[in-house]
Amino acid sequence: MTNTTRKHTALPKAQILIEALPWLTRHHGKTVVIKFGGNAMVNEDLKAAFAQDVVFLRHAGLKPVVVHGGGPQISAQLDRHGLVSEFKAGLRVTTPEAMDVVRMVLAGQVQRELVGLLNQHGPFAVGMTGEDAHTITATKHLPEIDGELVDIGRVGEITEIDTGAIEALLADGRIPVISSIARSQDDGHVYNVNADTAAAALAAALGAETLMVLTDVEGLYEDWPNSDEVISRLTASELEKLLPDLSSGMVPKMEGCLHAVRNGVHTARVIDGRVQHSILLEIFTDEGIGTMVVPDEADTSTEGEQ
Repeated sequence: MTNTTRKHTALPKAQILIEALPWLTRHHGKTVVIKFGGNAMVNEDLKAAFAQDVVFLRHAGLKPVVVHGGGPQISAQLDRHGLVSEFKAGLRVTTPEAMDVVRMVLAGQVQRELVGLLNQHGPFAVGMTGEDAHTITATKHLPEIDGELVDIGRVGEITEIDTGAIEALLADGRIPVISSIARSQDDGHVYNVNADTAAAALAAALGAETLMVLTDVEGLYEDWPNSDEVISRLTASELEKLLPDLSSGMVPKMEGCLHAVRNGVHTARVIDGRVQHSILLEIFTDEGIGTMVVPDEADTSTEGEQ
């Protein structure tokens, strides 16, 4: 009786591990860039599960790199300082005073907490910002609103990526945790950079195997709000056609995925960060739980595998 019981309880675990084997084999030693954001950033249980997932990837032979923003935390801190949160063209208007708060929150609060959670599992995580070792260089971003270029303050557009410091950390078995701020070569100021855009640019520059973007939806919907069917897989060209009709919050995420797969990243995925262990569910199971973007020339017989 004991043997039968033991067999029944253990077998599903073995099957799950075997299901993960092709993915582990293909990704062993490869870099995976993960954009950490949304509810996963503010819910304690989700934060802890995220840290476990990232450490699991590292133990499974992958090289995870985490990029984060901190929208909710920045808004809360600006409120405390009596500074107004204003958005234009989907981007935070960032005055020099607001930039001081952004820098403090990203590098001093969000990053520190995430590094601490990861390092509960071993001496893995090292925090850095885009400023460090010229990892991300930016110039002032002027979005076009109603046909005119608008000054929204210290908001940066990425001009250059230097992966040297990240690659050194990965070679040492560490997990880089990168805050999405950058210094400008033009004026020496520090700029706030969209974290989705930063993650995509870093994934491309690192030649990452995959980019994963955590968000607060299940993935890219087929026909929102008429249907909640999620598109499980689409090519870069298919995504490009959908971009003009997407909600403003999804645009930088999907533009990031498009940039990544058009610049050497094999797959880009948008996954639901509200689900515990969503990273492992997406990459280690046949079904997956989000939307995967692949290059146009992807061989459907292999890239379709999770």
